[in-house]
Amino acid sequence: MEMTETRQGAADAPRAELAPVAEVTEALGGFLNEFSRFQDDMKAKFQKQEERIAMLTTKTLTHPRPALSTETDRGAPHRKALATYLRNGDDDALRGLEIEHKGLNTAVNAEGGFLVDPQTAETIQSVLRSSSSLRAVANVVQVEATSFDVLIDTTDTGAGWADEVADTTETAAPQIERISIPLHELSAMPKASQRLLDDAAFDVEGWLAGRIADKFARAEAAAFVGGDGSGKPTGFLSAFAMPDAAWSWGTLGYVATGTTGDFDATNPADAVVDLVYALGAQYRANGTFVMNSKTAGAVRKMKDADGRFLWSDGLAAGEPARLMGYPVLIAEDMPDIAADAMAIAFGDFRAGYTIAERPELRVLRDPFSAKPHVLFYATKRVGGAISDYAAIKLLKFGLS
Repeated sequence: MEMTETRQGAADAPRAELAPVAEVTEALGGFLNEFSRFQDDMKAKFQKQEERIAMLTTKTLTHPRPALSTETDRGAPHRKALATYLRNGDDDALRGLEIEHKGLNTAVNAEGGFLVDPQTAETIQSVLRSSSSLRAVANVVQVEATSFDVLIDTTDTGAGWADEVADTTETAAPQIERISIPLHELSAMPKASQRLLDDAAFDVEGWLAGRIADKFARAEAAAFVGGDGSGKPTGFLSAFAMPDAAWSWGTLGYVATGTTGDFDATNPADAVVDLVYALGAQYRANGTFVMNSKTAGAVRKMKDADGRFLWSDGLAAGEPARLMGYPVLIAEDMPDIAADAMAIAFGDFRAGYTIAERPELRVLRDPFSAKPHVLFYATKRVGGAISDYAAIKLLKFGLS
């Protein structure tokens, strides 16, 4: 009996020891099964996601979406209503669209007539004004200082003949003169409202800049001819003039027509010939006539003794007209033919007149000082003066 119980107890001991191992094995098997199902679910979801992305990609490539509009349609609700109707067939928006009725008509300007404008020009056609300037024939230099100095050798050096035995005597030395050309400031400051700049149908700022440049060109052209040197360039007609027979440095020589306020009635062309040959030969090769349109109209009628016109128009586009073979610059700032007027000038202006300027035209846009207007402050610095008094001669319409 004891032997039987002892064997039964020895058999139950290993079973008790194996029970926890079986539980762990069973739990691990369950975990692996759950993890396997989780993996299968994730693979299925990823597969569906990839299929959806592939479908969207194919749809986008086949039917690309139109670019989004960068403009708003706040002022056109009928466009949205019509688009909804065309896309979906929904006409509710069209039915509920309210059309504004206002008392406007084109017969009365105040009630809408001003608004009837089929097309507005993109630019303003300005009145054409001549801006022919002496800078076309003068010496133009660009500087970065407040003035420009020209050094002129006003006299000639002396010379004499010497022989083998005679002593050589001292000769006169040349004299150098300095001519200073100060730069003066030319300015303009128009203004325009910011609303006009925003809403105008054309480029207001560009138009203003063009008008300023045109005004500057005409202002400096007038100063180069008749400027008094006070806050502006000194014009060549501002120099003291004297008869060419008594000419001296610091003045301009002139030739008289012999008739007050007109050419000579018998030989009108003689005065022009005398003017040309009053200029030294070294300057004459580069000579240019300067006169205004009225004077040119009188001169171009002149003929020589054989009946040939002294005036000839340019043969090519852009080529200046010529008088006695020399080019003519039409400068409207030259005086008209009148009593004792210096209406015609002839000379080598590249040697005789110098224009000094800073190269840039500066425009400052100021939206703060005069709100709600915008100020455009434009400046340019330029100066001019005679640099060689021997290089320019004048024709005086007087007795002497």
